[in-house]
Amino acid sequence: MAARPPGAELATVNVWLVDTGPMVAYLDGTDPHHERTSSMMGAFTGRLITTPAVITEAMYFASGTPNGARALAELVERSAMTVYDVCQPADLRDAARLMERYGDTPMDFADATLVLLAEGLEVSDVLTLDRRGFSTYRTADGGGFRLVLDGE
Repeated sequence: MAARPPGAELATVNVWLVDTGPMVAYLDGTDPHHERTSSMMGAFTGRLITTPAVITEAMYFASGTPNGARALAELVERSAMTVYDVCQPADLRDAARLMERYGDTPMDFADATLVLLAEGLEVSDVLTLDRRGFSTYRTADGGGFRLVLDGE
């Protein structure tokens, strides 16, 4: 992410990057991570941020259940989640570079956009179920991620 996006000052408040898994688990009462995810998201008073790629993935999984797509849209709206555009040509090139770098993990496009957003906003807290990926991924300056569900 070449330039800091509008709203980069959010890094001074408590901000969590939100990955696909926790959104889907929050919506699916039968998911084994539902209770913990719901509890943490419900108690969180900071800002939730994500990317269009994460929303697309979550919408795909949520649409498999009755009213899932609507429930996801309502979750994003109710939580005042900010969705940052990380899909411009330079971002796509940077995401592809990251996906190649972490090909053995592997890293998908949604994860790559979250890493780019983390770099742009200088945010390291991530709400994710992808422990393997986000404990491995690093930002351009070598910074790691704090997995908020694990308290790491």
